[in-house]
Amino acid sequence: MGMLIFIAGYKTYKTHQVNKILKAHDKEVVSTITNAEHIPTAVQQIMIGSLCNNYDNALQTLQNIKAAGYDAIELNDFMIHKSSLLVKLMTQFSGMPIGDGGGLDWHKLIAESGLKVISLHSNLSSIENDAKAVADEAKSFGTNTVVITGMYRFDYSDLGEVTKLAQRLNAAGKALLDEGVQLLYHNHNCELQKVTSTKTAYDILIEETNPEYINFEFDSYWIADGGANVYALMEKLGDRMKLWHINDRGCTKSGPYMTPILTEDATELGSGNIDLDTLTSIALANGVEGIILETHKNWIDNDPIRSIQISADYLRNMLNLK
Repeated sequence: MGMLIFIAGYKTYKTHQVNKILKAHDKEVVSTITNAEHIPTAVQQIMIGSLCNNYDNALQTLQNIKAAGYDAIELNDFMIHKSSLLVKLMTQFSGMPIGDGGGLDWHKLIAESGLKVISLHSNLSSIENDAKAVADEAKSFGTNTVVITGMYRFDYSDLGEVTKLAQRLNAAGKALLDEGVQLLYHNHNCELQKVTSTKTAYDILIEETNPEYINFEFDSYWIADGGANVYALMEKLGDRMKLWHINDRGCTKSGPYMTPILTEDATELGSGNIDLDTLTSIALANGVEGIILETHKNWIDNDPIRSIQISADYLRNMLNLK
């Protein structure tokens, strides 16, 4: 009984917080970026999971994204279908709450919002089990791109396992390509483990996959977090980096501090220390097809929409938009 009361109280608290955030943005309808002729920009759905607790709130949130100047959203299959309580709790405690949007009509929401879908996140097992079903769902949202992230419960320190993963990715990519959809692999920081004296798991995945079947959604935040050379890896990927997950990283706390050592965290674009200008130059030179904003937490004023808007202003200047 105590647990049920706690859950009910927590949901009431979260609903109050969501309503407060959305009320602060309910009159914002003017776009700050004109996306006429430029590379598409998008927002990862994980940023707005906590705001999509019902249809009206989800629609307003998507409209706020559109008004901020973004062209599209990147959907996650586990957020557009109903998820178990365990999945919700796991994502909540890991700082990536998925909210209660799994029962909503996302096709209708996307159509009403005016946004496009830049890609659909899925998982390798689903593709291996039924590539056509995954491809059909992506195409139903008007996108020809499916993305998978790093594997759960997978040993990225083992060269043999990583080599086998590359082979699985090639097979999955071919299966999707046969259905008219491209497959991209999204990195975190686990791929930066050394599997030989000179190469990381990510090096192996790049070198052992066939560009015809598998390419990449490069997340520069996690590469920076792992201490690797972001510029070199972006150059190594070249035109295989089809999409770019962008985020900034730094310390935005106000002083004075108890200690001179601060913990870095995600922050709005331009508020951290990642050299986004140089990374943008490399990405554009290699023909990146879309830039997707993703921060899981640490939003200014604890407001993901405000965070999205601030980053939109930086994107406008970074991409020389009018």
